[in-house]
Amino acid sequence: MALPAVAAAGISVAGFTGFAHGSDVGGATAGGHSATATELSHDSSARTVRAAGTGYVRQAAAADFPTWGTRWVVHATADAGSPAVGMINKTAPGQDRITADYQVDTGRKVCEGSSCSTFMAHLTGPVSGFLSVVAVDIPQERLPGVPVQGGGGQPQPQPGGSREEMLNRAATWLTANNGAQVPYSQAKVWKDGYRQDCSGYVSMALGLPTPGTNTVGLATNRGITRPISVGELKPGDLLIDASGDNNTRHVVIFEKWNNDAHSSYTAYEQRGDHGTDYRTLTYGLPGGDAEFKPYRPVKFGD
Repeated sequence: MALPAVAAAGISVAGFTGFAHGSDVGGATAGGHSATATELSHDSSARTVRAAGTGYVRQAAAADFPTWGTRWVVHATADAGSPAVGMINKTAPGQDRITADYQVDTGRKVCEGSSCSTFMAHLTGPVSGFLSVVAVDIPQERLPGVPVQGGGGQPQPQPGGSREEMLNRAATWLTANNGAQVPYSQAKVWKDGYRQDCSGYVSMALGLPTPGTNTVGLATNRGITRPISVGELKPGDLLIDASGDNNTRHVVIFEKWNNDAHSSYTAYEQRGDHGTDYRTLTYGLPGGDAEFKPYRPVKFGD
């Protein structure tokens, strides 16, 4: 697999296989690496590890830190598989200093040599986005003095992000397969690192960590969604059937009502024997599949 933005940093998102829809993510291995870790390889100089008491306390207070190595990719979300929005140290090792206002414990380890961290920092400069703390020239695995959001290894959506952005991400899989939809699979991941089943697809649209959480997680993790009523549905909300097993559970992304009577709606979904789809549905409505319940992603803040 070759992704230009990811390859620029040498980040490998290959090696995630064998995840079943509706099952817990993690623990599978491929290519000798754990599925809970992402390995980095990039053109870098030797990292300088400085002793305590050499200014890091003052840097932390200012949320201003040195970096090391070259060509570190800055990502759109706290996920090494999310789109690139910039780069640190494009031409020389350690040329950029970064400022950060918070950091996220993604629960997914990133390593370069003997240095590892599960944290990604939210940068406010020189570019805005998320950067692995491994790229920061400090002896700790997290930024000292910088607040932590999320944590515990749970997939946590990041602050901000609009409904429109989520729907735009969902639409990309309709044509991502050389102009065709991404095929459905409970065992494979797509080029962006997300599992090719319904919950992997929704995780991609929400910008959750790769390879995606499962359907039960989307319905029960209150760091991701909260229950709402059918009458409250807005673009980007979810309808989820979290009961049964991996052959019956399903989730779709609500886009819009098709009529004033609210008797059907248009939605994005990743469904078996087809792949990514955009069609009229009645899941969760009177006369439709009653197992589907409405949920709102908490990242929208309403």
